[in-house]
Amino acid sequence: MSIFEVVGGKKLSGEIIPQGAKNEALQIISAVLLTRDEVIIKNIPDIIDVNLLIELLSDINVKVNRVDAHTCHFQADDVNVDYLSSDEFHKKSGRLRGSVMLAGPLLARFGKAYLPKPGGDKIGRRKLDTHIIGFEKLGAIYSYNEKSNCFQLDTKGLKGTFMLLDEPSVTGTANILMAAVLANGTTTIYNAACEPYIQQLCKMLIRMGAKIEGIGSNMLTIHGVEVLSGTTHSMLPDMIEVGSFIGLAAMTQGDITIKNAGVKELGVIPEKFQQLGIKMNIINDDIYIPSQDLYEIQTYLDGGIPTMYDHPWPGLTPDLLSILLVTAIQAKGSILIHQKMFESRLFFVDKLIEMGAQVILCDPHRAVVVGMERQKKLKGITMSSPDIRAGVALLIAALSAEGKSTIQNIEQIDRGYQNIDERLKKLGAEIIRK
Repeated sequence: MSIFEVVGGKKLSGEIIPQGAKNEALQIISAVLLTRDEVIIKNIPDIIDVNLLIELLSDINVKVNRVDAHTCHFQADDVNVDYLSSDEFHKKSGRLRGSVMLAGPLLARFGKAYLPKPGGDKIGRRKLDTHIIGFEKLGAIYSYNEKSNCFQLDTKGLKGTFMLLDEPSVTGTANILMAAVLANGTTTIYNAACEPYIQQLCKMLIRMGAKIEGIGSNMLTIHGVEVLSGTTHSMLPDMIEVGSFIGLAAMTQGDITIKNAGVKELGVIPEKFQQLGIKMNIINDDIYIPSQDLYEIQTYLDGGIPTMYDHPWPGLTPDLLSILLVTAIQAKGSILIHQKMFESRLFFVDKLIEMGAQVILCDPHRAVVVGMERQKKLKGITMSSPDIRAGVALLIAALSAEGKSTIQNIEQIDRGYQNIDERLKKLGAEIIRK
């Protein structure tokens, strides 16, 4: 198991380019199963989760031509559907939360699919109900196999319908959307997620011949078609990486420019960091974060301590709350971080407290950060990365800390951030992978 050894306290500077969006990639790459024609995907992030999904596609006989680390040609004209029922497929797909995204395209095109119990981050319950209920409404029948720990879905033909999702799940919306594009008739998905990644998926499917209305809203109308064709698609920059680099610049008193940040698709993300007092200049599609000796959390108009919480788009993505929390450690002022969606995502704060941070964990969903105003530095410790986002939050803390830190279980970080150590070294970070 690899580790990072980090010597902190260095002011980082330079330019960095965010990778392609991880959460978009898992949806887009799954969508190649919807057609026999070649689909070319560009700006693919070279990370464990995405590479494992590509490997799964290759296992079911999708032709995969990896032109380079970030460009791949797919052709699903000879899919081995029988492999889906194998123990090997169940075992491998169970390691990856994103493998659930294969179900919609497989069900639509081949009439059968398998949903493993979710793998990936250990951040709390991640239910599949929205996916399965949506598939049922389209005409699929499901059963659960205790031996394989897997849901099996079958259909003799999906039919369009109206459905109200129990929650605006991004993966649930994407999965049902991909199933509906080849269903017979019209499907309306109300309370749909409308994140930029869903919008990207819709635009790609339309280029393939799908008929979709309501893009960017919480009601999608899909008129089923008989067949889809190939296309070329390029991923957006990863908004979570962009937010991570803003937090990194602030915590290390860095002078960093984030190039090609996809500013138009960031929503409230820049604003949330500005609420922590972080200055930034947006120049065309770049974000420049100048070095700041101190940044101050904005209070409410009546002087009250603010609360920052996740919310469905266009609200704040839950994936950035860990980064915002760690960034607030050296701010002036206090803030309540409320992680509504996942009940285990804040448990990494015990390591921040051990480093010297003034954080009070109120319950599994809420933590109060009392900013230290740079009056004292965090100290380096040995810690372990519990999930992708907490892992990078701990890495940011280590880079700002005094002395050496050791971060274990960095495979979690590698699942979501490509070559992060090498990229940070170019900014002046002292980080060694062992």
